Amino acid sequence: MLTAQIEGAIAGGIDVVQMRERGLPAGEYTRFVRRLVAAAAESRVRVIVNDRLDVALAANAHGVHLREDSIAIRDARRLAHEKFVVGRSVHRPATAARARTADYLITGSVFDTESKPGQPASLGLDGLRDVVGAAGDCPVWALGGVTADRIRDLVACGVSGVAAIGAFLPQAGTTAVATETQKAVERLRFLLTA
Repeated sequence: MLTAQIEGAIAGGIDVVQMRERGLPAGEYTRFVRRLVAAAAESRVRVIVNDRLDVALAANAHGVHLREDSIAIRDARRLAHEKFVVGRSVHRPATAARARTADYLITGSVFDTESKPGQPASLGLDGLRDVVGAAGDCPVWALGGVTADRIRDLVACGVSGVAAIGAFLPQAGTTAVATETQKAVERLRFLLTA
């Protein structure tokens, strides 16, 4: 089911797939990521592994996304090849300022979201604006409660993109994952550039 959803999302034109399967043993996780890298090979989609640099390198993924409390960006770069993408989660302006050497930052939750219950208080638009300002030239993607009707507000805060789960996946029972995802991607891209 998950593989089919991800492959459908790749076919639907998303830019990045971030894998976050903390419970899988390293060998199984590596094989899973390799399949996704192969599925994305003929597209522009990048497969990023959440915080498991070892799995990302072993599976020949396009990069790693480091948690806010993870290893230093410079250490990840030292171990990886030149084109390897290194992103970082940040939740406050101070951590965004320290993480400017990443290829991108993801911050959130901007709004309350069902996909991450029990998270600390949401940043809101003012908090998002502060993180974007502290990040300097490093692109910031907004995460958490992202919906099409909130895109204009997010863009006004200076984000470069959005990271989402529900906004890109069709409702349960939908069989045309690629088609439904493509519609969502096109709608959100239009809103981000409008």
